[in-house]
Amino acid sequence: MHVVQIRKQFAFESAHVLPFHAGKCSRLHGHSYRLDVTVEGPLQTEGPATGMVIDFDELSRVVRATIIDKLDHTHLNDTIENPTSENIIVWIWRRLAPQLPGLAELTLWETATACAVLRPGDPLLS
Repeated sequence: MHVVQIRKQFAFESAHVLPFHAGKCSRLHGHSYRLDVTVEGPLQTEGPATGMVIDFDELSRVVRATIIDKLDHTHLNDTIENPTSENIIVWIWRRLAPQLPGLAELTLWETATACAVLRPGDPLLS
């Protein structure tokens, strides 16, 4: 039995304020976030997703309904207390994990060069 990882990218636009930050991020500003969602598992052996870990369309449906539709074009402070990249990615994980068996990794890009990464077993998920 083969275990394979698949990954899909998503994007959303949001604004936030970091209330504890000593610099310019304490003021209202926005980002074009990129979210990489990685799912790992065996290849399905029957049904319409035969040969797949999960159908990319199903992965997209779950991520869009659970995360993107809730965060895109919002003020993140209305949803997540102190919305640092680290707190945002934990918030996302806690909502996706019950919907996506085999969730193996999330990467949240706040800018083109700065990201947060979360994997199962991370102490932040306790």
